Amino acid sequence: MQFGVNTWVWTSPLTTKELENLAPKVAGMGFDWIEIPLEGLDDLEPGRGRAIVRDFGLGVSTCAAMGPDRDLVHPDPAIQQNGMAYIRGCIDITGRLGATNLVGPIYSAVGRTWQATPDERARDIDLLVKNLRTLAKYAGDHGVVICIEPLNRFETSLINLAAQAIEVVDRVDHPSCRIMLDTFHMNVEEKSLGNAIRAAGPRLHHVHACENDRGAPGSGNVTWQDMKQGLTDIGYDGPVVIESFTAKVKSIARAAAIWRALAPTQDDLAQDGLRFLRGLLR
Repeated sequence: MQFGVNTWVWTSPLTTKELENLAPKVAGMGFDWIEIPLEGLDDLEPGRGRAIVRDFGLGVSTCAAMGPDRDLVHPDPAIQQNGMAYIRGCIDITGRLGATNLVGPIYSAVGRTWQATPDERARDIDLLVKNLRTLAKYAGDHGVVICIEPLNRFETSLINLAAQAIEVVDRVDHPSCRIMLDTFHMNVEEKSLGNAIRAAGPRLHHVHACENDRGAPGSGNVTWQDMKQGLTDIGYDGPVVIESFTAKVKSIARAAAIWRALAPTQDDLAQDGLRFLRGLLR
């Protein structure tokens, strides 16, 4: 298992210069992995980014930032097509960084919720499956795996549960479309973290670890032993990445309700979280 941290813990957007500063810090803290958010497709020079993470011996993944104009199921075709173009761009950068996993709510804008009848929901899911099939083929051609993430009900109304993500991934039916689960969202939506993980089984390709308040893992009331047992039961051996935020994350900070500091310092959040996760999952 590899333990990582998303650079949203410290900064937004992540530029090449910021990565030059953060990569040695992340490696020095003892992390194995760094996760790079792709808020803008021109924020980071991928070739230089690849060299930086390689020089510090870090594994790397990327994270999609699904802002208001990036949405695979939006009723406005222009927004929908912009979402598709954005994810294709993310796939290109992910491959150039030497990464495999592109993770996030790769279906709709964070913070967009809507009421839907069963027929309307079925229509939206059909559209999502169609678009994800196209993107999964493109990702596979570039050696990338899309990992779709259920969000809590306050951030999306489309995919809240592991069971809903499983339905979509099974219908897409492509090895480059898999699932990411995030303990923050699971703590809101799932009856049992362990059962959700066991249901996802081999589809689970990436994990985000965060407390119930988005603080350091181990500092709140997430049922970590249940999560651990689920990962053990399915033999999960992939990345476990701390994802939290500063209020600087303009692309999704409002939708994610980041209004205050979640630890004495952001370094404390990362270091305390890593210490807890290594102790829990060793």
